[in-house]
Amino acid sequence: MNKIRVLIVDDSALVRQLLTKMLTSDPQIEVVGTAQDPYVAREKIKELNPDVLTLDVEMPKMDGVTFLSNLMRLRPMPVVMVSSLTERSADITLRALELGAVDFVSKPKIDLAHTLEDYSDEIIAKIKMAANTHPHTKAPAPSMADIPPRLSADAVLKKEGPRHFRTTDHLIAIGASTGGTEAIKEVLMRMPPDAPGIVISQHIPEAFSRPFAMRMNRESQMTVSEAADGQQILPGHVLIAPGNRHLVVERDGARYICRLSDGPAVNRHRPSVDVMFRSVAQNAGPNAIGVILTGMGDDGARGMQEMHEAGAYTLAQDEKSSVVWGMPGEAVKQGGVDEIVDLYAMTAAVLRAVERGNNKAYGKAG
Repeated sequence: MNKIRVLIVDDSALVRQLLTKMLTSDPQIEVVGTAQDPYVAREKIKELNPDVLTLDVEMPKMDGVTFLSNLMRLRPMPVVMVSSLTERSADITLRALELGAVDFVSKPKIDLAHTLEDYSDEIIAKIKMAANTHPHTKAPAPSMADIPPRLSADAVLKKEGPRHFRTTDHLIAIGASTGGTEAIKEVLMRMPPDAPGIVISQHIPEAFSRPFAMRMNRESQMTVSEAADGQQILPGHVLIAPGNRHLVVERDGARYICRLSDGPAVNRHRPSVDVMFRSVAQNAGPNAIGVILTGMGDDGARGMQEMHEAGAYTLAQDEKSSVVWGMPGEAVKQGGVDEIVDLYAMTAAVLRAVERGNNKAYGKAG
């Protein structure tokens, strides 16, 4: 098997050294070169023809987004952004994802050596995933067999049967990971301002969730914000889980409210889609619509199956329109998906499900 050829672009010599050491520890990856700025990178891309680029967000001479914009216009290739965990970097990174970057990782914390092993696992998995994608030509996720065992939603929320439903209000729950920031935008920008309340769990760092919510608010007719503990879920409003906190939906009489949890990471993620979907299954049941979008891994597949069993209508993004068909593909495999939909038709499919009402009355038993 040919190795994945990686070019590292970063102005920090120490970061270039760390990333090289991490990536070359995997026998399937070869670091073919490094560059300290985009001008050197431009020449090395021509010379070395890498499969994947890691690109620093903020660099002297030319910032990463400007370089990425030129790269995607002249020589599209898989790019993983390397970003510091600040709100300024979050805005730049989200713009890079709009321009076609496949994914991002945080800058390695050089002063915390004990965290580097986890970081190494993450960036290696994302490089392998990126190597299987191409701009405008999406591909399925690579095998996740080498990812360590993960906690299930039981670690945060015990599995229970659905409770009595005393409301006809609908609730839409959306989960996503790799490629999800852009997929979520595609769904939200087509939603009418009076759509049912929406809750979203997107795998995203703590510093990124607020800028992401603000960006989505600018793109959508609905009101989009980062979720707050105890906040009511209302029609016309979208609540996005804060980075590093689980979003749990609870009932308060006939109302739905958000609870935020600092419970352990589930499927290596906090927020976890499985945790949110399970809470929606228990507290909204057939009044809910579940949507699982592009993402690496399988977070959300079990929770979607629980929603399906509780009578919710469930939809998964199709393989062709996904950046990586890990999460939706696993949900389909587990049998918890009612409908597989192209991303650009997803909003219409969700609204049709809302119009049909609960209990899957269009042809399935409730």
